[in-house]
Amino acid sequence: MSKITKIFKLIIKNQWVRLGIATIIVAIIAVEAFYIGYDKGVKNPETVLIRGVANMDDGKPDAVDFNTFWQSWKILKEKYIDTGKIDNQTLVYGAISGLFDSLKDPNTVFMPPSDAKKFNEEISGEFSGVGMEIGIRNEQLVIISPLKDTPAEQAGLKAGDKIIKIDDKVSIEMAVDEAVKIIRGPRGTTVVLTIQRNGWSEPKEFSIVRDIIQIPTIDFEMKEDNIAYFHLYNFYENAPFLFYQSAIKAAMQNPKGVILDLRNNPGGYLEASVNLAGWFLEPGELVVAEEFGSGKKEEFRANNSGFFKDSPIVVLINEGSASASEILAGALRDNRGIKLIGKKSFGKGTVQELERLRDGSSIKITVAHWLMPNGGLIEKNGIAPDYEVNITEEDVKAGRDPQLEKAMEVLKQLITTNQ
Repeated sequence: MSKITKIFKLIIKNQWVRLGIATIIVAIIAVEAFYIGYDKGVKNPETVLIRGVANMDDGKPDAVDFNTFWQSWKILKEKYIDTGKIDNQTLVYGAISGLFDSLKDPNTVFMPPSDAKKFNEEISGEFSGVGMEIGIRNEQLVIISPLKDTPAEQAGLKAGDKIIKIDDKVSIEMAVDEAVKIIRGPRGTTVVLTIQRNGWSEPKEFSIVRDIIQIPTIDFEMKEDNIAYFHLYNFYENAPFLFYQSAIKAAMQNPKGVILDLRNNPGGYLEASVNLAGWFLEPGELVVAEEFGSGKKEEFRANNSGFFKDSPIVVLINEGSASASEILAGALRDNRGIKLIGKKSFGKGTVQELERLRDGSSIKITVAHWLMPNGGLIEKNGIAPDYEVNITEEDVKAGRDPQLEKAMEVLKQLITTNQ
């Protein structure tokens, strides 16, 4: 088959993954039930009993006693010193946030309209801040990854850094969404982060000037010996199309092998990772499975062209590789035995769904665990590389990248073996 024919087939077979997320009826019912309770509860807080949504086990509605809630609401409205400043809608949002906070799951959060707008701006590719993905690890606020060419990266922040304080606020027990609110701000303003890094005897302060963050998605270049190098920075909504464009460029040059760089890629949409896996796997091969609390499993299989399925490939990962990055790396390792190079990945192995509510609020909720094709869990443990390679401070200062150098070495050996 000629190269032009293969490229034509590649274009014809490329399929888009639907990225829209529908609003769950249960969420709407829950919100409506709350407002029914509000109307009745403020009038008679002693006797309110709400019949909630159906119990998932036996199909019968749960009886929920809201007496304490409405008593607290009434006392707050009557006796708080600045009762005239109380906004009812703010109280409602605060109550819903408390509902989600009670689960102690940093990935399950309620976002009122203002926060939901900021979140949507981030996943669409632009916002004002310092440019880093943060999360919770062992109950500590940490940097998952600084984004390329952002104030965070330029200041020297690294994946795995612990955030001890944000300005004058201690981060102990601080939720991720609360930290994001404080770190973000108008362009040109400064935020001070107190950072503890492994190997440091004491924390250090970083003063970082906020800027407009334009999130990069992919870099592509042809390296020596005709090796295609893809550096993917996220799995946001435009990732499949941008990778498709880069893959076409690579295909025109008939590469001998591929390096897929997923370092400091914090993830994104599940559908995007499944789409990209389809470039490297046989159609129909298992990419990942979702395991729900009920025990039900849903499988996601490769459904793209498989254009690189026979190409020698190595994958780069590190502590900042999380979520969808781990799904893609695990799928390639389990299905094809592809070698992983770098450092152990972050270990973010749960599935979140984003539900948009009618008033502009959003709910991001953990619904399942991810299972790799071999049945292993990603959560907490992360994915260990086949070749562990460190990058030292001296390497950074000298502009060296030992992990990429090792990837080139391993890939060249594979290419030689396959000839």
